[in-house]
Amino acid sequence: MTQNYNITLLPGDGIGPEIMSVAVEVLNVIGKRFDLKFTFQTALIGGAAIDETGEPLPSATLDMCRNSNSVLLAAIGGYKWDTLPSYKRPEAGLLGLRAGLELFANLRPAKILPQLIDASTLKKEVVDGVDIMVVRELTGGIYFGKPKGIFTTETGEKRGVNTMVYSESEIHRIGKVAFETAKKRGGKLCSVDKANVLEVSQLWREGITKLAAEYPEVELSHLYVDNAAMQLVRAPKQFDTIVTGNLFGDILSDAAAMLTGSIGMLPSASLGANGPGVYEPVHGSAPDIAGQDKANPLAQVLSAAMMLRYDLNQPQAADLIENAVLQVLQQNYRTGDIMSPGMKLVGCRAMGDALLQILEL
Repeated sequence: MTQNYNITLLPGDGIGPEIMSVAVEVLNVIGKRFDLKFTFQTALIGGAAIDETGEPLPSATLDMCRNSNSVLLAAIGGYKWDTLPSYKRPEAGLLGLRAGLELFANLRPAKILPQLIDASTLKKEVVDGVDIMVVRELTGGIYFGKPKGIFTTETGEKRGVNTMVYSESEIHRIGKVAFETAKKRGGKLCSVDKANVLEVSQLWREGITKLAAEYPEVELSHLYVDNAAMQLVRAPKQFDTIVTGNLFGDILSDAAAMLTGSIGMLPSASLGANGPGVYEPVHGSAPDIAGQDKANPLAQVLSAAMMLRYDLNQPQAADLIENAVLQVLQQNYRTGDIMSPGMKLVGCRAMGDALLQILEL
């Protein structure tokens, strides 16, 4: 029996439309294989939305996303909009989308693929076998805390203010996601904070520690964020699942991503308690190569696989896509960001065609 899914596509800016096109073609092939019918609807976000409507997240886009089974996002931003006020920049649209859909948990995998191990800037023996999941709190912390802004003091001096704040309930819900994730993986969870100097981190550590009693099968450890950053580079294989706040997670997930050699290979999922999640590659919009058929579409395709796994409960379809990516790499196809001597340099379109050939067999 055919299963029907409404998917909102947010191609966004830069290379977004190019890589989204590949992901849609992959999903259409997967749909035929597994009797899944995808109804795609496209909406504006980021710079493209600013140019069209003057807003980085039009209300129509948010409504469309809320009424979907899932949301597939490509990339936002670019030099063109860098001079706008912060609340009008493309990134404000992304923050608004996360808040509007109440997406409080960001899952960022960083797994070494054997075919790309030489692309890492770290020694092979350091990164061989790395498989980390960073669980980042997404709708609290310093990006959303108030007061915030740039103010003028009584002396006429400007003063910038951002507030890092977490409530017990926010810590509890992201902690549960992290423990559940660790339970399904290697059974190890490292909570990262700065409890030696920040009261908000002291509450964070207290909440995560209290929650550990509900998960005796998970080994919990704690690290200060500066030490965690050092350990990610020194001995990354010690980590299985990491849970941390919004700011620290933003930084550490990118550091973990680069262990793999290219941020262009990594997907992510942003999940809430209910409703659709948002799935997107962790790389940016790369405006310098937009429209030149140079983009790497694999992170977008892997984001579609995460969508199938987490939102649509189609793990076999997700497995097929992930295996196809491995096969394409095994056949030595490479875009410029992951190119190495002896490999076949291809563009975005050709990489997509290679994937489709495997999936259609």
